Formats: sequence, C-alpha cells, structure tokens
Amino acid sequence: MAKTHPKTTARAKRVRRIRKKIAGDSVQPRLRVFKSNKHIYAQIIDDTVGKTLAAMSTIDKEFQKSDDDKTGMAKKVGLLLAEVAKSAGINKVVFDRGGYIYHGRVKALSEGAREGGLQF
Repeated sequence: MAKTHPKTTARAKRVRRIRKKIAGDSVQPRLRVFKSNKHIYAQIIDDTVGKTLAAMSTIDKEFQKSDDDKTGMAKKVGLLLAEVAKSAGINKVVFDRGGYIYHGRVKALSEGAREGGLQF
C-alpha cells in the first residue's frame, strides 16, 4: 500500500469540509478550481444535475503561445471562463477554491472572473 503525502491528505480533508457547505444549482452554479504545478483548471458545475456547464484551463489553445507567468495565465483563464459563462447565461456563481489558499493563482483566477462579469 502506497503512502500518501500529508499535504495531499490535508487538502482532501479541506475539500470534503468545503463541499459540505458549498453546492451549485442551475441558478447559481459552482466555480471549481484545480491547480497543478504547471496548469490551472476551472469549471462551472451544476451539482443538482452533476453536469459541467463551462470549463477553461491553461492547456487550451489560447495559452499555447502565451509568454505570461502562471499567475497572469490564471487571470486570463478567469476572464475567458467568464466570457464563456456569460454566453451560456450564467451571471452568478459560488466560488469553490478546491481546498487551496485564496492567494496567488487562485486569487488571480477569481479576480479575472470578476472582471469578466461573474458575481460571487
């Protein structure tokens, strides 16, 4: 049996604790953030149906030729996700930071989404 890193275990506990309190519905879906060492991913989820309504990440084509740092690219992900959400008729979301500290790339993504017109 493989051991799990304590940071990974602690983040999983935070995610479970947060998800007890946060849920998205069709009126106000959940904006979920996941970050890896290289990329950041964001998706807007309707939890009542269990369906992803919109998604954006730094793996997408728009970011292949970008010279920005990871924080700058996270802000662009937020802006582009807000545009996609607006075109899908989504104005308000519940922010799910995914167990990460609201700092750095997570904060930049949320600020970009707010600048794009999403309300938290």
